[in-house]
Amino acid sequence: MNSYSVDVLIPTYKPDDEFPELLRRIAQQSYAVRNIIVVNTEEAFWNPEWEQEVPNLYVAHITTEEFDHGGTRRIMADTSDADILVFMTQDAMPADLYLIEELVKGFGMPSVRAAYARQLPKPDCKPLERYTRSFNYPPVSDIKDKDDLPTLGIKTFFCSNVCAAYDRRTYEKLGGFVDRAIFNEDMIYGGTLIQEGYAIAYVAEAKVLHSHNYSCRQQLKRNFDLGVSQAEHPEIFAGHPSEGEGIRLVKKSAAYVIKIGRPWMLVRLFFQSAAKYIGYFLGKHYQILPDFMIRHCTMNKGYWNE
Repeated sequence: MNSYSVDVLIPTYKPDDEFPELLRRIAQQSYAVRNIIVVNTEEAFWNPEWEQEVPNLYVAHITTEEFDHGGTRRIMADTSDADILVFMTQDAMPADLYLIEELVKGFGMPSVRAAYARQLPKPDCKPLERYTRSFNYPPVSDIKDKDDLPTLGIKTFFCSNVCAAYDRRTYEKLGGFVDRAIFNEDMIYGGTLIQEGYAIAYVAEAKVLHSHNYSCRQQLKRNFDLGVSQAEHPEIFAGHPSEGEGIRLVKKSAAYVIKIGRPWMLVRLFFQSAAKYIGYFLGKHYQILPDFMIRHCTMNKGYWNE
C-alpha cells in the first residue's frame, strides 16, 4: 500500500506530440499517482484530445502574461493537498515505470523534504551536453544538507523542477516557491530548505530523459536569467557564487573531449563556456543595464513587462 499520496504537477506551453506519452507513463507508474494537474499557457496550443489519455487529469489554462516560473507553480501547489508534490516539465520523459516510486523512497530519511531525479540525455543529445548531464546528474545518489555547504557550496541548494518532489507540509510551512521568479525557483526554495536545517535528496534511481542542444546564444540567455535570479535573492545566494562550479565543469568537459578523441570540440566548448559566463555576469549586474539590453539578453521577456 502506498503510504503517501502523490500528485504530479506540470506547467505546459506549446506541448508537442510526445506529451500524451508523458501522461501515459505517469499514469502507468508502479507507485500510483493520485492526480495529474496541468496548467497550460495559451489554450490555443492545447489539444483537448489529450484529456482522454489518462484518468484524473485536471487542466487549467492561463495566458502568457499570467505565467511566472515561481508564481504559476505556487498556484499549482495551492490546488493540491497531496502528501508529496512532484513537479515536472513537459519535456521530461520518465525513463521507466519506477520514477515516482524511487522519488518517494528519497523521503526515507526524516530530514529529507525534497528529492529530485537524475536527468539522462535524450538520443539526439550532443556530446558536450551529454557530458554535462553526467556531471550534474551522476549515477550515485546523495543527500545534501547544511553541513555540505563548505565543500559543495552553491550546489548544496541544487534541486531541479524538471523532475522534483516536495513534502507539501514543509513546503507550506516555509512559504513555498517565490511569487515571482524569472528562473531558478526550484533552487531558491532548495536554498530555503537547506538554511532551515532540512535536506535535499538526489535520487539517481529516479530517472527522466531530458536534455537540450542549446546554441551559444541560447546559453547566454539562459545564464543571464540565472544570474538575475541570484542577484534578486541574495538571502539565498550571497556568499555562494556559481563561478567555481562552472570552472570545474569546463575543466572536466575539456578532459572529456580529449579522452573521447575529439579535440576539435574544444573550440565549441570555449565559445559555449564564454557565452554562459557572459550571460551569467550580465545577469548578476542587470540593475546597471539599460532596458533594451536586458530584453536582448533574457530568455523570459515577459518577466520584464511589469
